[in-house]
Formats: sequence, structure tokens, C-alpha cells
Amino acid sequence: MAIQLMPDDLANKIAAGEVVERPASVVKELVENSIDANSTVIKVSVQEAGLTEISIVDNGDGMDPDDVERAFFRHATSKIRNEHDLFHVRTLGFRGEALASIAAVSQLEIKTSTGENAGVKLVMEGGAIKERGKCDARKGTEITVKHLFFNTPARLKYMKTIHTELGHVSEVINRLALAHPEIRFELTHNGKPLFQSSGRGDMLQIVAQIYGNSVAKKMVEASHETLDYKLAVLAAKPEINRASRQYVSFIVNGRYIRNHVLAKAVMQAYHTLLPIGRFPLAVISIEMDPILVDVNVHPAKLEVRFSKEKELFEAVEQLVGKALRQQRLIPEAVVPKQKKIQERSEQQSFTFFDNQPVKEPQPEPDRWFFDEVKETALPIIEEEREVQSESEIFIDSANDKADEPQYSIESENELDYSVPPMYPIGQHHGTYILAENEEGLFLVDQHAAQERIKYEYFREKIGEVEKELQELLIPLTFDFTRQESLIVEQYRTELEAVGLFFESFGGHTYIVRSHPQWFPKGFEEEIIREIVEQVMKESKVDIHKLREEAAIMMSCKRSIKANHHLNHDDMFHLLEELRTSQDPFTCPHGRPIIIRFTSYELEKLFKRVQ
Repeated sequence: MAIQLMPDDLANKIAAGEVVERPASVVKELVENSIDANSTVIKVSVQEAGLTEISIVDNGDGMDPDDVERAFFRHATSKIRNEHDLFHVRTLGFRGEALASIAAVSQLEIKTSTGENAGVKLVMEGGAIKERGKCDARKGTEITVKHLFFNTPARLKYMKTIHTELGHVSEVINRLALAHPEIRFELTHNGKPLFQSSGRGDMLQIVAQIYGNSVAKKMVEASHETLDYKLAVLAAKPEINRASRQYVSFIVNGRYIRNHVLAKAVMQAYHTLLPIGRFPLAVISIEMDPILVDVNVHPAKLEVRFSKEKELFEAVEQLVGKALRQQRLIPEAVVPKQKKIQERSEQQSFTFFDNQPVKEPQPEPDRWFFDEVKETALPIIEEEREVQSESEIFIDSANDKADEPQYSIESENELDYSVPPMYPIGQHHGTYILAENEEGLFLVDQHAAQERIKYEYFREKIGEVEKELQELLIPLTFDFTRQESLIVEQYRTELEAVGLFFESFGGHTYIVRSHPQWFPKGFEEEIIREIVEQVMKESKVDIHKLREEAAIMMSCKRSIKANHHLNHDDMFHLLEELRTSQDPFTCPHGRPIIIRFTSYELEKLFKRVQ
């Protein structure tokens, strides 16, 4: 078959397959161009989630008449001129593919002017120019994209519902608003306002508009600067968490990116503060010399490479971790609005103390009160949802500064970071300690509290142990599967480096005659199996992670369980020990230890206040 040059219209359609995945892709590329043009106001209007029409209007620099047509050529760009510029990219767009790709699969109209003389109007269809003329001299650019994929109907088959596509468009605007709080963004759908930011540079206000006021009030702020990086963090307290990782946003030099290494740094900062399977909500903004980051590794420029990734990882983890651990992370009970509490006369299984302990018979658990507490006291968790209606994401565009909610984050000097003294007054079902002070009523999970105390003790002790081996009087025997035995043989060198020597005992059976001294007594076999499983999953042995898991396992198994009744002194000492812990707010598995009911919230429950 003869080799021939590909026609430009076909090449543009192929390029569009990478750049223009859906209407949200068009919005992203065009709005990024507006940002690069120094716009301070960008208005986005979509019809039928962008499938019918997308309109972007900005007040940016605009284009000279001679540049308008040239802008739609493939690889035409004003942002890079040589290889040196490619490694010093300071703009969001630079490849010169977006306009050509979008024009190739749509009916497009552009009006643009620098404000110095008459503007230029260009009408295109499928990448071909149909009309060229003059327009008014308003500074800025207006681009209208109609009938997206009109000439590639196969692509239309892959479009989702209107609500789904609108959700993607909204997500793009949300990300850009977070990355550029200094720009006022407006988004309307079918003529109805959906989102509007103020453009005043307040990222916390953007967070409130995207995630809600309740989330914004739970955000912790921190910043740090090194020779290479300038970091700014907004991180939600652990009680605000999500079921997926996508709520951690990274912004590098004004560009929203995805990076699994930095995501891991944030997760490690939240270590033991979140329940298993839950993920944090945070915004991390990073400014750096462009030479330290390569943005030319992904068609949509969503992924980047860092030249000093390890240093950045450590900086992000330390900053987020420090910010969280300087806060009092006791979630408050939330009183449900207009919720009636069923009245019951049955006696509850509470034991109260008045100088001397009083033991009461424990009836069959009556769940009505505890279920109410469970509903109201658990941390607020806003599950992800698809946009159901336009009213759900409506932001009143008429609000002025006086009407906008003001948010503040308490400074370090205004906070007492330790758990306040709590005085036990009783116990519920032998599981939860009831305590009080001037701040209100506290429910303390006794198992989780002792688990945290013992975890920190074992973590410290395990870390102190040297690398000497402990000889065993009776060797441990392990019967592995064929796959496990192959792993043991393959990684024998790595296993011996951490003090594990497996001797073949016939077939797939091995014996171990010694182990590192830090192995906790009684848990040796479990830890060795954990090591083999870790090697199978990760092809390496992570001693730090193993010691961490050993400390968690020991703390869980050696802590008091539910339905264990404590006397007054036992409760008091447990609460005092908890106060001295490094992280007294969650157990090692991330579950909350303490829930607080303010006096006001209790009065609301009993209808003393409305």
C-alpha cells in the first residue's frame, strides 16, 4: 500500500479525537485560552449541556485581524517559539491543537478585537472558512461552537445524558475557578445561571460555592515556602470525607492537574484520621519555576512530571499533616432539622455516678435513642451525586459583596489543640463513656480511645528496636501455595535483608528459625504472612509500613472491647491518657473517638429551643 500524506481535514478530525472528547473538553480548551489572554471576566453559556451550543465570552486581550485565521491552523501558537520555551511553559495552552480540532468537528463563529480598532468575525464549518467580516471593537473574544460532532455522528453515540454532560462542564468550571479565584467565572445552562464566582481571589469562597458552606467552615488553611516551591493548602477536617479520591485537587502554576504521587502524600497526611475506604477533600496550590515541571506529557495536559518529586511529596505531606494536627478534630453532633424524636418510656441502660458507682441491670438494648444519636453525631459525609436538576447547582448571580457568606479560619493562637479535660458521668451499654465539661456533653468510644493510646505506645516501642534477630526454640512452619512459594524464592534476597530466612522443608513448606526482634510476641506468624502478601502485591518489603500495621494490629487486639463495664476511676484515667495522645481524635483505623453535643444542641433535641 502506497504511503501518502493525510489530508488536513482528516488529520484535524483525528486530533479532535484526542482533544475534543465531549462538550466539557471544548469548554476547557476555550476557557483556558481566555485565561491565557489575561481575561478577568469569562462567561460560559451552554445549550443542552453544550451539545447544541457553547458560547465563551471574555474581556481578554483579543487577537489582531491578521492572526485570527492563522489561529485555526494546526500547531499555530503564540506561546512557544523554540525548544527552550517548551520547558518554561507559563500558559495553560501552548500546542496549537485546540482551535483547529474544535473547528474541525463543529460549526464555529469567532468575534475578536484588541480594542484599538474594528474587530474581526470569522464563521467556519467543519474547519473550512465560510464567512469573514468585521465586528464591533469591544476588547476581548467571543467564540460560539454549534452542533458539536455534526460531521462525526459516530462520536455522538458516545455522549451521555444531558445531566451527565452538564456535570462534566460544571466540573471543568469548578476546577478553573479553584485554580484562578482572581477571575470571575459565570456559567449558564439554557439561559439559567448555574455558577458565578466573585473574582476577588478568595479560594475559600470558591470552595463554599462548589462544595457548600458546611464544608468551607470545616477547612483548614496552611502555607509554606521553600527554595523551589510555594505551597498553599485548604484541607477539610476528617469528618468531611468522600467515597473517591477525586476530591483532592492539585493546582500547579494555575493549572489543574492529576498526580498519583502527590495524592498519596495527602493520603499519608490523613493517615489514621479517615475510616477505611474514605478519602479527603483538599485543594493544594503549588507555585514553582516552570523548568521543574513538564506539562507536555498528556494530550489534555492533565498529568505532569516533576523533576524534584520526592522533595515535593515530603513538603505536601508535612504541610497537610501539620495543618490537621494543629486542629481540634472532635466532630460535633448535628441536630436534624424538623425531625421528630419518638417518645419512649422504657428505661435506658445508662449507669451514672454520684460519689459511688451504681450498678444497674442491663435490659435488652433499646435502640431508639442511640439510633437518633448515631444519625446526628456521625461526621457529615456528603456523598457524590450526579447533577439532578439545574436548581441544585444554581448560584444567585445577583448577590453583591455584602450578601456573600464570609468565611474565616481560626488562627493557631486562637486554638487550644489538646482535648479539653472531660469528667466521666456514666457509661452507655458498656461501650461509650459519657463525660462532660463546660463545652457540653461528650460521647467517647472506649475501645477506640484505648486503641489510639496503645497504638502510639506500640508504634514508638517497635520503632526503637534494633535489627538483631530473635532465635526461636521451635521453628515456625509455613505451608504456602505454589504462587506464594515462587514469590519467596524470587524475593529471597529482599526477605533476608529484613531478617527473614526461609528454609525449604519439602514441597511448598518452609520453616523460619528466627525473626527480627521488633516482631511483637504472639504475632510473629501473622506478621511473616503479612510480609509475604506485601511482597506479592508490591514486589518489595516496606519495613515502615509493616511496623505501622503491626502496631495497629497489637493495639486493636489488646484494647478493651464493647460491653465492658468500667468504674469511675477507670474511665477517668482512660480519658486523661487519651488527652496526652499525639492524635486523640481518631483510632488507628480513622474512626472518630469523641463526639461532642453542645448545650444548645441538647436543648434542640429536647425542644427547649426551636
